[in-house]
Amino acid sequence: MMTRILITGANGQLGNEMRLLAREHTEYDYLFTDVAELDICDEQAVADYVRRHEVDVIVNCAAYTAVDKAEDNEELCDRLNRLAPGYLAKAVAARGGKLVQISTDYVFDGTAHVPYTEDCPTCPDSVYGRTKLGGEREAFAHCPDTMVIRTAWLYSTFGNNYVKTMLRLGRERETLGVIFDQVGTPTYARDLAAVIFAAIGKGIVPGVYHFSNEGVCSWYDFTKAIHRLAGITTCRVSPLHTDEYPTRATRPHYSVLDKTKIKQTYGVEVPYWTDSLEECLRRLEEA
Repeated sequence: MMTRILITGANGQLGNEMRLLAREHTEYDYLFTDVAELDICDEQAVADYVRRHEVDVIVNCAAYTAVDKAEDNEELCDRLNRLAPGYLAKAVAARGGKLVQISTDYVFDGTAHVPYTEDCPTCPDSVYGRTKLGGEREAFAHCPDTMVIRTAWLYSTFGNNYVKTMLRLGRERETLGVIFDQVGTPTYARDLAAVIFAAIGKGIVPGVYHFSNEGVCSWYDFTKAIHRLAGITTCRVSPLHTDEYPTRATRPHYSVLDKTKIKQTYGVEVPYWTDSLEECLRRLEEA
C-alpha cells in the first residue's frame, strides 16, 4: 500500500510548492487540506481525519505567521502554532506514523554572530517565536518520530511575501528605505519542499534540522538583488537602521541557520540564495 501523506496548510506558500512537487513524486498518495477541509485546531476532528484516511506522514505547513499581529492575538497564535502541532502529532503517532513540523528562526533571539546550529539554546523574543517553539515541543511530546525543520525568510511564487512586495514597491516608488542591520538568509519555498521530499524518500530521522538557502544577506541586500534581477532601475533603495522602522514584534538581528545537519543526514545540496531568487523571479514572469 502506498504511503499516504497529509499536507496541512496546503494553500500557503510551502503547501502550494509541496502540491506542485507532488506531481513529480507519484510514489505517494496525497491529501491536501487547509482550514476549509480540516481545522487542525480541533483535536477530535484531526484524530478522526487521520484515522479515517489512514495517514502515514503529516507535513504541517499551517501556521499563524503574521508576526506583528501575533503580539495582539496571542490566543489564536498559540492555538495554531503550539496546540495544533500537538494534535497532529498525537493523531499520526496513534497510527505509528511520522510528522514533519515546520518551525522558524524566531525561536532564537538573534544576538549570535555565527550561524545557529540545532543545539543552540532557544530564546524567542516574540509571541510568534514562543508559540512556534511551543509547537516544536508539543510535536516531540506526542510523536517521537517528528522531524522539525526551522526555516527563515520564506518566499515563493504563491501568496503574499517579501519578494512580491518589493517587486510591487520597486515599480510604484522612486525611493524605498529597507533595514540593513538584520541579517539572515532568504529561503525559496520550493527548495524547502524539495528537501522535505528528500527526507521522506530517504526515511525521516527524528530531530531538529535547519534549512534555508546558502549564503548571508540583509533585507537591504535582498531587496537590491530582487530589483537588480527583475530589471527595476527607477527605484532608489536606501539602508535603514531597525530603530528607524519600528514594528510591533521584535525581529532577530542575526538569524543565519547552520545547515550542516540536514545536508549530512539526507545528502542534499542547498542552492545559493541569489540562484533560487533568480529561479523564482523567472517563474513569476512565466505565470
